[in-house]
Amino acid sequence: MSYFTKATFLTSAPSIDHLTNSDGMEVAFAGRSNAGKSSALNRLTRQKGLARTSKTPGRTQLINMFELDEERRLVDLPGYGYAKVPLEMKLKWQKSLGEYLQKRKCLKGLVVLMDIRHPLKDLDQNLIHWAVEVNLPVLILLTKADKLKAGKRKAQLLMVREASMAFCGDVTVNVFSSLNGLGVPELEKVLFNWFDLEKPIKEDIEPE
Repeated sequence: MSYFTKATFLTSAPSIDHLTNSDGMEVAFAGRSNAGKSSALNRLTRQKGLARTSKTPGRTQLINMFELDEERRLVDLPGYGYAKVPLEMKLKWQKSLGEYLQKRKCLKGLVVLMDIRHPLKDLDQNLIHWAVEVNLPVLILLTKADKLKAGKRKAQLLMVREASMAFCGDVTVNVFSSLNGLGVPELEKVLFNWFDLEKPIKEDIEPE
């Protein structure tokens, strides 16, 4: 059994200003609205309905927090770059997101999810630059990796790893598939390190 199966819903906040609890440690997940963020969180926690997607643009602004234990939390940040919301709202959210990354003292790492077929869009790069500026470690997860054959998948991984060197920060790149569990052990290893936990027990990931 994985440590992350213990995740339970804690709270939803309409904006970063409403996040009051800054004790303990947090790891945030961020990505474009179609990057498969909710599916990745559900796969990580082995809970199909923990992180829910919504077709309602207004609800994409909610920050969802999940508790692992009294000291550790996963944070599901709203998807960006795809939802049909007014430009003013998008700009406001981008500003708030930058402030969250730069001022949230309990934040220990940022997971940025990108469709492996369309990585490193402008907003993705902005996120990573913000994180690097405050020495926050970043894990780039190239999602939907099952949609590419092994050769193409490896080529994309190497390309993004090479490109990520330009950020000049603690930026790691791995592939991931919510469908078949590819990359789950590597994700867990990074999270255990950020959360200052012992290494996870090796677990076979069964395809669904």
